[in-house]
Amino acid sequence: MCFDTCMQWIASYLIAAVVFGVLDFLWLGKVGRGIYQEHIGHLLAPKPNMAAAIIFYAIYLVGITYFATIPALDAGSLGKAAISGALLGFVGYATWNLTNLSVLKDYPSSIVPIDMACGTVATAVTAVITYAVVRALPFGGGS
Repeated sequence: MCFDTCMQWIASYLIAAVVFGVLDFLWLGKVGRGIYQEHIGHLLAPKPNMAAAIIFYAIYLVGITYFATIPALDAGSLGKAAISGALLGFVGYATWNLTNLSVLKDYPSSIVPIDMACGTVATAVTAVITYAVVRALPFGGGS
C-alpha cells in the first residue's frame, strides 16, 4: 500500500513538472511573451532569477500534487482534478496579481485577468493530464 501511494506522489510530481513546465514555457516564452512585454516590460528583469523560479516551481508542484492530483486519484475523479486544479491556479495567481496590483507602483490592472486566467487554466490542465497519466500507471489506481 505504501509503495503505491509513494509512487503516485512521485509520479504525480514529476509528470506535473513536465506538463506545467511545457505549458508555462509555451505561455511565457511564446504566446504571452508580447503581452507581458507590452504591459509589464518596464518591470521585467533583464534575466530571470533562476534560483527563485526553480524554488517557485518546486513549491507550486507540491501544491498541485497535494491539493489537486492526489485527492482526485483518491476519489477516482477526473472532474475533481480539473476543479481542484482550477481553484488552486485561480487562488495562486490571484494572490500574485492582486498583491502586485496593491503594492507595485506601475503594475497594470489590465494584466491581472489575463495572468489569472492563464494560471487557472495551466494549473487545471496540469492536474487533469497528471491525473490521467498517473491513473493509467500500474500503481495509479485505475482499473
